[in-house]
Amino acid sequence: QGVKVGQTVYLSGQIPLDPKTMELVQGDISVQIRRVFDNLQAVCKAAGGDLQDIAKLNIFLTDLGHFATVNEVMATYFQEPYPARAAVEVAGLPKGSEVEMDAVMVVS
Repeated sequence: QGVKVGQTVYLSGQIPLDPKTMELVQGDISVQIRRVFDNLQAVCKAAGGDLQDIAKLNIFLTDLGHFATVNEVMATYFQEPYPARAAVEVAGLPKGSEVEMDAVMVVS
């Protein structure tokens, strides 16, 4: 789920998979985005960090119109200063997901 090089952890892309069932969560885009942040948080913790340690976040959406929802949900998971971000609209994502995120984290 990630590779640690020195103090930097490169987190693999996370889609809204329920870790218990390995199926996509059901619900609107905000439910899916929360699941992605929960999945990223789990990988961060396993690598000895936290979401606040993320320096760079890449967001992939099948509809860039959902970016405002990403911002709303993100504000409940992160405190300022927020990580540097890039948001890209893509034609498709694994398992038909509407959102995927990967990140670069620096742990001390």
